[in-house]
Amino acid sequence: MEQESGMSSAFVRAGILGLLVAGSTLTQAADMHAHGMHAEGVVPPSFMASTAKPFDALMGDAMAVMDHDMRTAPMNGQPAHDFMTMMIPHHQGAIDMAKSILLNTRDPEVRNLAQGIITEQANEIRLMKAWLARHASPAK
Repeated sequence: MEQESGMSSAFVRAGILGLLVAGSTLTQAADMHAHGMHAEGVVPPSFMASTAKPFDALMGDAMAVMDHDMRTAPMNGQPAHDFMTMMIPHHQGAIDMAKSILLNTRDPEVRNLAQGIITEQANEIRLMKAWLARHASPAK
């Protein structure tokens, strides 16, 4: 039970960290875009939910992938478009984090929440991709 409590605490800390990093990433990416800068040529990190790594390492990997993908999202200066392209990797990051906790907890409440996150975020990614396809426009 103590391990479950520690994992729940780690899950909460990771969620808070995710919100902080996401806000920071959005600000930095907008600043990079405003100055015509892009983080190109950087090999994207990869994420794989696996019991071979401890929970905190999985969360770190998920955050690194999300951060990279948000920073390199294809932006064109149109707020709605740029929001969608940055939210897709943000949502994928939530899915990756949810998969990580599913490997590391038996707590039914946390597992139910994580499974709901996977379902809802995947659906929202599909909606955002469909919106982008319907609103395709040339880059600035």
